[in-house]
Amino acid sequence: MGLVFFFLYAPILLLIIFSFNEGNSSAVWKGFSLKWYSELFRDRLIMESVYTTLLVSLLATLIATVAGTFASIGFYNMKRRWRTPLLTINNIPMMNADIVTGVSLCLFFVAAFGAWNGFVDWMETTYRLTAPRLYQGFGTLLIAHITFNIPYVILSVSPKLRQMDKNLIDAAQDLGCTWMQAFWKVALPEIKPGIVSGMLIAFTMSIDDFVISYFTAGATTSTLAMAIYSMTKKRVSPEINAVSTLLFGAVLILLVIVNVLESRQEKQQAKKRS
Repeated sequence: MGLVFFFLYAPILLLIIFSFNEGNSSAVWKGFSLKWYSELFRDRLIMESVYTTLLVSLLATLIATVAGTFASIGFYNMKRRWRTPLLTINNIPMMNADIVTGVSLCLFFVAAFGAWNGFVDWMETTYRLTAPRLYQGFGTLLIAHITFNIPYVILSVSPKLRQMDKNLIDAAQDLGCTWMQAFWKVALPEIKPGIVSGMLIAFTMSIDDFVISYFTAGATTSTLAMAIYSMTKKRVSPEINAVSTLLFGAVLILLVIVNVLESRQEKQQAKKRS
């Protein structure tokens, strides 16, 4: 176990240490400095890619969490003969190779946008009507991230729904709640740990993705992973150490906050039961 943690976290620790290195080497320590952090915030290319990555990840996580939660409720209320094959289909994108998902989405966007742009050309030449043409960019990147995030949310929320008493929502409605009130005040607190877990997984998968983003982002949009990949063809700047340290710290703080809130909630529930 110690060896596993060593191989997992030793490279991250080394990256964090050398993000404060005065020199540009990742092997020779030349003194403590915040030079690369200041250089990072002045690098327009990296900051734009960081902004795109965070924006896509946050939007995709929020949309996928809402869609995946309600999809899980839909699966939960289905008959078993329909639910089982649909859940199997839902699990396919998680087992599928990223390269297959990325290429298939890319081909879909190319075919759909090509048909639309051809229709626009026909409208312009025949009726002199104009309409916007569609190309791959931020929108296709966001759609792709939402698409591969939803199955992870469903996989996290579904077990919590199965653990919940089926009569809770019916009892709440019998006491005067509407369906939405019963969901918001009764069902949501019961499945909230699964929603939070699915949201964190979706955010992690989205912010870490490279292959699917590479095939669906188009020529005008670039994520941080794509920017780093383009740098490896020449030389990786120590600014990457700085931005990786900031992202790792942000994710670590987020995990600590979530774990503290969950532990407090469990203690409060234990006090109420006692």
